[in-house]
Amino acid sequence: MKRAIFPGTFDPFTIGHFSVVKRALTFMDEIIIGIGINDNKKTWFPTEKRVEMIKKLYADEPRIQVEPYDNLTVDFAQKRGAKFIIRGIRTVHDFEYEETIADINRKLAGIETILLFTEPELTAISSTIVRELLQYGKDVTPFLPEGLDINL
Repeated sequence: MKRAIFPGTFDPFTIGHFSVVKRALTFMDEIIIGIGINDNKKTWFPTEKRVEMIKKLYADEPRIQVEPYDNLTVDFAQKRGAKFIIRGIRTVHDFEYEETIADINRKLAGIETILLFTEPELTAISSTIVRELLQYGKDVTPFLPEGLDINL
């Protein structure tokens, strides 16, 4: 079984994240969407709500699990028996950062990172931008996957 972790804060889970998961399901048997808990990050939605929103979104997809974690991603992956980490890349800056982390994870635990480049029409969409739009009361539905209920 090919199991992967797709880690992130997912505050909120965007159509870019949704695209990465959809594409990764074409070559992975199971994906665990790992919602990292980082007390240094100021989030819009509490962790429990993010877990609930994403679980509901994938309620009909048995190959997707959603779990919070508060340790290193590589440790979470090992604990869950995942041999791969999936990451989405929007920019060259993302690539440089992810390459460094991927090298460390491979050295620490032999876990491979698979980088999926964002579809061109989605590169401008980020959780940070969506949070800012929410802060100013804007409609963010064009940037969220259909079926993601941010008002749970």
